[in-house]
Amino acid sequence: MLRSLFLLVGVCLAASVSMAQDPVKVDPQHYKVIFENDQVRVLKIHYGPGEKSVMHFHPNSVVVYENDAHMKMTTPDGKSVVSDGKAGDSQWTPAGLHLPENVGDKPVDAVLVELKTKSSH
Repeated sequence: MLRSLFLLVGVCLAASVSMAQDPVKVDPQHYKVIFENDQVRVLKIHYGPGEKSVMHFHPNSVVVYENDAHMKMTTPDGKSVVSDGKAGDSQWTPAGLHLPENVGDKPVDAVLVELKTKSSH
């Protein structure tokens, strides 16, 4: 019974941490829900040139770029990676925390399809 209690507490803490870092809640300027059901949540993403977000969490997702993107992603450990996306390309993005920044001189628009699975709740 004690093991079940610890498991329940762990699941509740994980859910509250990821809810606290929901990009739609912590950064509504850049993230809008455009569709949601029990399987997926679809977000519209828009960053102006040089705009930066806050640290937030996404479950496993697929991003589709609507225009060319030049982004920097910083993880909680302070490491960052700069990557490019081309208009019309799609890309798998594993679950995790990150802080995105548009390091390009043009807006970035994308659609992010977040997958809802038992491991992402």
